[in-house]
Amino acid sequence: MSRDTNPECKKCRRMGEKLFLKGDKCVSDKCVFPRRMEPEGRGRGGTGRRAARGRKLSAYSIQLREKQKVKSVYGVPETQFHNYFRQAVKAPNTGEALLTLLETRLDNVVYRLGFAHSRPQARQFVLHGHVAVNGRRVDIPSYTVRAGQAIGARGVKGTAAIKGIVATSEPMVPGWLEVDRDNLKATVTRVPSTEDIKDMAANMQLIVELYSK
Repeated sequence: MSRDTNPECKKCRRMGEKLFLKGDKCVSDKCVFPRRMEPEGRGRGGTGRRAARGRKLSAYSIQLREKQKVKSVYGVPETQFHNYFRQAVKAPNTGEALLTLLETRLDNVVYRLGFAHSRPQARQFVLHGHVAVNGRRVDIPSYTVRAGQAIGARGVKGTAAIKGIVATSEPMVPGWLEVDRDNLKATVTRVPSTEDIKDMAANMQLIVELYSK
């Protein structure tokens, strides 16, 4: 599966806003975004330096920008993102359903629980088999968690790594997750709603409009 390997900070500059792709580093003095406020150029895409110069963006460019922003935040490639949309379009509220599908990815849940500093790190933990769902090893980052399932660290290396992260950070765990930091265990209490994902400042309706053309 192809994945965007461009530098994370360049993605933020391209969007013209912080996407917090490096987790704790993005809220520290080490973040380079404030020192490089001019967005990264996008050529004919029109969402980079052209936009910074005040040139009006087309409706398509605005919709595309929202999609690229959400894809970058969750680290999802285009084909997989489109598949999520095809599932979400069956729901009454497509935008909300799409966001819920992204939010319930296992790698995102590991990040939300504070078991990793960033989503890329959480994805790596899952790929290396350091995460268990209902006591069984799951190494698929896109695995969809469901209400009632238990998430926990597994293996000596995984437990040690996650324990070190938990000891040095205190994230705001969303209300749809219940975590036992001492034992590195958590439970998915319910399906998240848009009210639980207030830090995802994206207009999902624009993405729905983009794919509906």
